[in-house]
Amino acid sequence: MAVSTTEHYDAIETRAPAAREAELFSRLPEILRKAMQAPGYAERLRGVNPAHITSRAALATLPVLRKSDLPALHKAAPPFGGFVNKPPGAFARLFTSPGPIFEPEATRDDPWRGARALHAAGFRPGDVVLNTFSYHLTPGGFMFDMSARALGCAVIPAGPGNTEAQFELIEAYSPVGYCGTPDFLKILIDAAIAADRDVSSIKRAIVSGAAFPPSLQKEIKSHGIEAYQAFGTADLGLIAFDTTARDGMVVNEDIILEIVRPGTGKPVAEGDVGEIVVTTLDPDHPWIRLAIGDLTAALPGTSACGRTNLRIKGWMGRADQTTKVKGMFVRPEQIAEITKRHPELGRLRLVVRRDNEQDVMTLRCECAAPTEALREAVTSTLRAVTNLGGSVELTLPGSLPNDGKVIADERSSS
Repeated sequence: MAVSTTEHYDAIETRAPAAREAELFSRLPEILRKAMQAPGYAERLRGVNPAHITSRAALATLPVLRKSDLPALHKAAPPFGGFVNKPPGAFARLFTSPGPIFEPEATRDDPWRGARALHAAGFRPGDVVLNTFSYHLTPGGFMFDMSARALGCAVIPAGPGNTEAQFELIEAYSPVGYCGTPDFLKILIDAAIAADRDVSSIKRAIVSGAAFPPSLQKEIKSHGIEAYQAFGTADLGLIAFDTTARDGMVVNEDIILEIVRPGTGKPVAEGDVGEIVVTTLDPDHPWIRLAIGDLTAALPGTSACGRTNLRIKGWMGRADQTTKVKGMFVRPEQIAEITKRHPELGRLRLVVRRDNEQDVMTLRCECAAPTEALREAVTSTLRAVTNLGGSVELTLPGSLPNDGKVIADERSSS
């Protein structure tokens, strides 16, 4: 496709949200049909009629697939856990990520859907881009390489490290763009200053894979580089990205992003912090409700940059809050089971502390109509679900923090 040289990558970024929603869910049934041709999805989605999954409410009835479960699933049915209905040789490249988790790369242009993120960060056709993400085994390097090339950029496949060689490449090719971690960009700048090398051609950057706190953002900007964050995974590609408006991360096109209560597949209330669950409309390797373990929250309205897709706050921590109490694991799924058994409760938060050199659990529950009978019933359920004793406190709605935590381990600070 022809790439725009204007603010927006194409017209679909600014379409009415209702039109986007209708288009995504009109495509979803066919994606589900293709997914269910693979044995893993055929088993997980047994009894599901794809023709009926045409809304967010219907999608939320399907089970989530937890990324944390993928290593065991891939080991049991190599290489892709039974979730891909094509042989490895049908793909362009084959990767592995820690776990191990095995990821195939489709043969089409921009298979990781990253060109939009680069365009939003100011990259344009004809730019020279220094790509310092690793090209070794994991997909990060190729993810940004192919996205930049789909945008019409020339790519220097530098990878991380070896700053001396990178200085030579930068001085020879004068790249205006940088792709990589924010940490390595700082290393590169500091090393260039120390060695009296010129890296001033770099004017814009897209960073990912590490924290990018305001202090580092300010430092990078002081060197004349406008840096924007991208959020993605090795499985899904680019999920969301910063824009010039700097008012939250805009969700990428061609994916359906849900925010659910950790340990469940149930969407949170609007604005609440929850776990990211992604469905991709990829016929070659669809993901159906992949729960990636990262927390975020949706922002109201649309971005001032004109893009109309859902905005999120970005990464807000991990949803996997499993902890060990008195030698036994307590998981978010167990707290979700308590909610299921007591629908009159709102948010729940299990607080774990040390008292007299012993682990102590307190389950704090938001409730509009607290009673002693309810507290006793929830106390009994807590013991039944976790096989551990603990106290229960019923609190008023809105009294618990909106941070996505359902288990708070406070032992290290007590």
